[in-house]
Amino acid sequence: MSAYVKKIQFKLHESYGNPLRVVTKPPYEITETGWGEFEIIIKIFFIDPNERPVTLYHLLKLFQSDTNAILGKKTVVSEFYDEMIFQDPTAMMQQLLTTSRQLTLGAYKHETEFADLEVKTREKLEAAKKKTSFEIAELKERLKASRETINCLKNEIRKLEEDDQSKDM
Repeated sequence: MSAYVKKIQFKLHESYGNPLRVVTKPPYEITETGWGEFEIIIKIFFIDPNERPVTLYHLLKLFQSDTNAILGKKTVVSEFYDEMIFQDPTAMMQQLLTTSRQLTLGAYKHETEFADLEVKTREKLEAAKKKTSFEIAELKERLKASRETINCLKNEIRKLEEDDQSKDM
């Protein structure tokens, strides 16, 4: 990223001293301590001045509901997968993106297996889609039955009114 990223700006919660932090070198991270939950605004500035900065929002949870984390056996991790896709990059940015070599700062293991998370998320979405389709079909049947009941009742009312009118004559 350092081949095309000039700096990354982190906007922390106002309770932190100097909540606006700027990092100009990899690994583009900041370290703080605290407790709570708040949204961090992350703004990525590029070396190419013609390329507009990208703003990301990251909900940071500095506490864990997991009992192992509460007991101090596990660290609190708040990882999300974000991806930047450059649509029609400038010529300079295109060159920086395609010619930059991979920078390795040593092995880094994410706490979250994003490939597994993607599969699980797709499965959950598919299950939710099936459940929703089932519920919609069920509600359509109930609506159809209700409409039929309404029509039957309207017919009965009409017949009663006709009978009532014929008695009056």
